[in-house]
Amino acid sequence: MTLRDELLKPIWHAFTALDVDKSGKVSKSQLKVLSHNLCTVLKIPHDPVALEEHFKDDDEGPVSNQGYMPYLNKFILDKATDNFDRQDFHKMCWTLSSRKNLEQNHIFISNDDAFKIWCIFNFLSEDRYPLIIVTEEIEYLLRKLTDAMGGSWVEERFEDYKLKLNSKRQCLLVWELISLVGSGHFSKGMDHQTLSMGINEVYQELILDVLKQGYMMKKGHKRKNWTERWFVLKPGYISYYTSEDLAEKKGDILLDGSCSVEPLQDKDGKKCLFLIKSSQKSFEISASERKKKQEWIQAIQTCVNLLRQGRPAPHHYSRQKRRELRLKQQAEQEELELRMSELQTANEAKQLELENMRKVGEKHTSSLMANDNVLLGQAPCLLSFLDQRQTAAPAAVASHHVTREVKLDFIHISFNIDVFTFIIVYIYWLNSASYYLLATKAATTKPLTKYR
Repeated sequence: MTLRDELLKPIWHAFTALDVDKSGKVSKSQLKVLSHNLCTVLKIPHDPVALEEHFKDDDEGPVSNQGYMPYLNKFILDKATDNFDRQDFHKMCWTLSSRKNLEQNHIFISNDDAFKIWCIFNFLSEDRYPLIIVTEEIEYLLRKLTDAMGGSWVEERFEDYKLKLNSKRQCLLVWELISLVGSGHFSKGMDHQTLSMGINEVYQELILDVLKQGYMMKKGHKRKNWTERWFVLKPGYISYYTSEDLAEKKGDILLDGSCSVEPLQDKDGKKCLFLIKSSQKSFEISASERKKKQEWIQAIQTCVNLLRQGRPAPHHYSRQKRRELRLKQQAEQEELELRMSELQTANEAKQLELENMRKVGEKHTSSLMANDNVLLGQAPCLLSFLDQRQTAAPAAVASHHVTREVKLDFIHISFNIDVFTFIIVYIYWLNSASYYLLATKAATTKPLTKYR
């Protein structure tokens, strides 16, 4: 997630909260206040007349989200750097949005815990507006929260909830997510303090990039004495403080690809020792127990490996991979739907072609049947004529003792009768064969094989 995307989500919440009547527009006076506050927390020089100058040609009143974006990009987001306090920025946007939307009476968590869930939502939500969090990210958050509270994940409970969620829209808005966590539905058996500690641990990891923290002993470089410090591991460094309230910072251990961490043998009455070698100096650390020693060594080594590979923190990397997988699945689904649509179109075209062929065949069949009827209608007349000729010929022979030529003529007439009968039968057989071939062609025509 780029800095611009990270900033834009909380600002969107603030802008939406100022849109009281849900018209999609906010008055210029409110935008002046919002812009001034944004410049203050982002440590950007504020130009009080820039907003008026930007909208000097727009006297129609309130400004829409799309209308505010060019000003926001030019005068705020383009000037933002990474040297501001993210918590102050989030708190300002949260204050504006929670006044309108948070129903404190319906949840069992504090306002501070609700704020942390709001920040986590912005981290896990999709990069499209209005902002939503999908089912996969909801499960990811609830699993991490359950682990942070030391509870056991109940798969059946989430599956039941997912069925209800999928019957609606398969996602949640930020205030719905806060209500879900605040209802205690997935933290049954846990008290409010345990839930609050779990929310804070997940917030520390996902939002503040705290990969591990806790008390350990550190050996001094000058007086060589051992002092208890509160250590906080982040992707690029380890900070250590006098106490966990982070009031007094004592120093940093910078991490890079050349750093290493290795276990040490117990000495000087100290146990669970390990050594951190940085590019500047080495640090001897003593954990409270062997398990914590191993956890710290593994966590620090993971950070060093990520720095060597140029990869982000584990939670950023896993979020990126989940999104890439969702985008891939979405693209595959869209491709499948497009192919199914093309197949359906091709099938409809083929059905239309077959229907046209059937109509042509019916028309041709009707024409052939009409010709048959004509021939069959003429046949009785021809047969009657030939019968008369055949009857008259023997009579002539008997009465007048016709010559050899007359006999030959009679034989020729008899032959003509047989030939004509054969011609009529042959024509009928040809018509029957035509019907069969046409029907066979229509029935056995192969479909298009382009999309097989």
